[in-house]
Amino acid sequence: MYKICPKCQHVRLPSEQNDVDRCPSCGLIFSKWMKQQYHQEKSAIKHDDGSEFFFRKLLNTLLYVPESISSSKLVGHALIFLVFFIWGWSFILMNLQSNDIGSSFMHNINLVFHEAGHVIFRPFGGFMTVLGGSLLQLLVPVVVMVAFIWKNHDNFGASIGLWWLSQSMMDLAPYINDARAGQLMLLGGVTGTDMPGVHDWKNILTDLGLLQQDHAIAWMTDMMGELFMLISFVWGGTILYLQYQTMKQ
Repeated sequence: MYKICPKCQHVRLPSEQNDVDRCPSCGLIFSKWMKQQYHQEKSAIKHDDGSEFFFRKLLNTLLYVPESISSSKLVGHALIFLVFFIWGWSFILMNLQSNDIGSSFMHNINLVFHEAGHVIFRPFGGFMTVLGGSLLQLLVPVVVMVAFIWKNHDNFGASIGLWWLSQSMMDLAPYINDARAGQLMLLGGVTGTDMPGVHDWKNILTDLGLLQQDHAIAWMTDMMGELFMLISFVWGGTILYLQYQTMKQ
């Protein structure tokens, strides 16, 4: 039943696995241990506050790792983490006002979903057509992240999804910051000043009565993106460590 005893951590050899219900090292009876754990968990659930139980369940979900992982896969994850860690810091250190992020490879990826969003949200009216570009640009990484968590049970992949979401937020910040100035070069080779009405965020913030707050909103978006990026580093690094611990066992 158990290859590793949950009490003494004894690793059972093939010759010791004839008695499937007892640890040959400490004598733990696995079936009784499982019943005891079940009753303890059931009792804990009864005494837990609902929010505490939800938080614990969420934490267990977000930190789940498979029982075993190959060394080659772990090395591959470590290399991917290193690349995205260095790449992520390059975005964090970019100046919001300079729009250096607009010349990055990821900007071209985000732009595909941004333009698709205008088309997808068109049936919901003019405001949603304009907002839909930025909205889909953020929704796609969220969908990727959720799919990795719930469908694939791959929290390392989900941490990369969070990385993408944070990068996409930082990618939007200069566009928001340019709402009043209209100086950024837009798709089609024009600026918001050259062709009034084509600047998404000038239209969005004007409709919301927040145009004068464009710089503050851009700064908050950029800061949230940086915060989520740091969280993605911590999350991905934690999953790597847990995978390493699993492999050692």
